[in-house]
Amino acid sequence: MRLQFSKMQGSGNDFVMVDGIAQSFLPTPSQLRHLADRRFGVGADQILVVERPTRAGIDFRYRIFNADGGEVEQCGNGARCFVKFVHARGLTKKRAIRVETLGGVIEPRLEGDGEVTVDMGAPIFELSRVPFEAEGLTPQKEGNAQLWPLDLDGGSAPFSVLSMGNPHAVQVVQDVEQAAVEQVGPRVEHHRRFPQRVNAGFMQILNRNTIRLRVWERGAGETLACGTGACAAVVAGVERGLIVAPVDVQARGGRLRVAWNGRAGGEAHRVYLTGPAVNVFDGEIDI
Repeated sequence: MRLQFSKMQGSGNDFVMVDGIAQSFLPTPSQLRHLADRRFGVGADQILVVERPTRAGIDFRYRIFNADGGEVEQCGNGARCFVKFVHARGLTKKRAIRVETLGGVIEPRLEGDGEVTVDMGAPIFELSRVPFEAEGLTPQKEGNAQLWPLDLDGGSAPFSVLSMGNPHAVQVVQDVEQAAVEQVGPRVEHHRRFPQRVNAGFMQILNRNTIRLRVWERGAGETLACGTGACAAVVAGVERGLIVAPVDVQARGGRLRVAWNGRAGGEAHRVYLTGPAVNVFDGEIDI
């Protein structure tokens, strides 16, 4: 079939965007891997598909496929591109839309300056919902956070474990550029404690309102930016008392801004992610 698509990027996190309303798109994992291939396909960290909603009160359904062909729950940078894409395609004139994902409903909003803010929902700390298997482990307390020791190559390292609609494990490092992301990231991703695998974040604290971040994404490897990873890192840092929101997140592909006001009465506030979304080119490909 011949597929029409747009190539977009948010802070260097790049996507193949597909309008699944105007054209039928029921991809196989091999077709998704072909689209994501940077030599033989279009090249992308994820393939994002716009579909009609399946329930009332929702504007669109948003499906997210990793470069390895697997479908995942959430993608914050992709959500920003999603808003720009549906506007460019004339699918909506609303500046704020409600979108259903595997990870829940999100509410992205197109700002006046062209950037996009996404209401990413509240972080999830309940371990069974991450999911994370903590049996036999004793967490270390720091601020409001519980740090879980993960065994890695005979040693252990403390991680914040949470979900932003998808699972994250966040570690604080002294220098993110010197962090062994390509070596440690895959080991964390496939750690036996995470039955659905996990995104591994490596966070360096620059000051109370600024961090640097690298993320090894589940099913995609290291990307230039990760929206849910930025949210998870800021939540982890706020919980530990290391940073105060709003926080500027410096990723290799650009800057993001994350706001989270912590918890109130035991309930977690919602997380807001703001950043750019850019159309790179439109095209067609036979798959």
